[in-house]
Amino acid sequence: MMTTQHVTPQSTARAKADRLASLDQFRGYTVIGMLLVNYFGGYKVCPQVLKHTHDYCSYADTIMPQFLFAVGFALRLSFGRRMQAQGSVAAYVRMVRRLLGLVLVSLVVYTVGQRAASWEELVKMGYWGALYEPLKRGWFQTLMHIAVTSLWILPVVHCKPSVRILWMLGSAVGHIVLSYWFNYVWVNSAPNGIDGGPLGFLTWTIPAIAGTLACDVFVQPRSQLQLGSSTLNKVLLVSFLLMGIGYAISCGTRLYDVPASQVEAFRSEKLAVDPVWPTQERINTKMAEARLADGMFSNWLAEPPFVKPPTQEWRKWNYWMMSQRGGTLSYLVFAAGFSLVVYLVFFIACDLIGLQLPLFRTFGTNALVAYVLHSMVSSAVQPFFPKDSPAWYAWIGLGLFFYISWVFVRYLEKQGVYLRA
Repeated sequence: MMTTQHVTPQSTARAKADRLASLDQFRGYTVIGMLLVNYFGGYKVCPQVLKHTHDYCSYADTIMPQFLFAVGFALRLSFGRRMQAQGSVAAYVRMVRRLLGLVLVSLVVYTVGQRAASWEELVKMGYWGALYEPLKRGWFQTLMHIAVTSLWILPVVHCKPSVRILWMLGSAVGHIVLSYWFNYVWVNSAPNGIDGGPLGFLTWTIPAIAGTLACDVFVQPRSQLQLGSSTLNKVLLVSFLLMGIGYAISCGTRLYDVPASQVEAFRSEKLAVDPVWPTQERINTKMAEARLADGMFSNWLAEPPFVKPPTQEWRKWNYWMMSQRGGTLSYLVFAAGFSLVVYLVFFIACDLIGLQLPLFRTFGTNALVAYVLHSMVSSAVQPFFPKDSPAWYAWIGLGLFFYISWVFVRYLEKQGVYLRA
């Protein structure tokens, strides 16, 4: 179940000695990034890179994978300690109860609109008619994805790295197969799914498992993790390798470029007719175009992450592009590597050099509270700050939103009250 903890000064001192400062700081940075993009993303003056647009990886799209990375890291860390203290059966039972508690919180937090105006209409809709939209979209948002992904990786979270990596690869392959069968088109059809929809956990497994593997590295004795050590160099190499693999996979999106002569004919269509596995005709056409082009190699390269691609008129949406809505493979592989390198920076700054920001600590140690509260604070502030506000006024609204959110979370921190998933 969800637990509320009241922490005494003595227990706080012991906890600080046991935990990695970088994990709380990294999580706090991620929470603050979430507050920024969730509140500000709808404003006209918001930079494009801070918005979710579902057809490439923006800064906004790096936030949720970092949550899953931190969840995997913390799950591996806490589960190992519980197994030592309570035994494997008790540890598994307790963790399943807590994650089911998070599922319950998700169902409460993500309220859905009235399903029917009358009892007669509800009976006519039937069970599936009433539950279809909430199951596809309404309930499957961040907290639900965290809970389901954690439950999915729980059987292997304490296994050796090779088993966890195989579980991650199997999940990725499963996502490709199901996306080819129906899932990609389904998630991108009304009502659109959120963050990959109900099957998104298969690819959210990638940053979560990456977090468990990172935990194995960063809990080693500090003597093995100094600046310039081979261990940290390998972590940096792996992070860039993952980002490179994610980008390489995303280059498949170039198969879905629309020739200029066909733009008008297919302008109204957003999704490719073969969005997951390109037809041989599509491949042959692309190869012919590449041979005719001056730069054959560049003709296959996708735009790098954080650079917006052509609009749907010029490139149809497909599984190989980086997409948070689709929970696509290229996006989550790149995001896992990006999360790892960001965490490495925090580890060096916080655990090796000793730098910490109280703001990150406040939000990082009570991330669940911050998440639950932020939508309520946003609903209280945004009515006074229209979406088309000039930049100066929109930034004031953002500052007020941040301040109120911080006041609530900081008060709980001072009282030693923490809500744990």
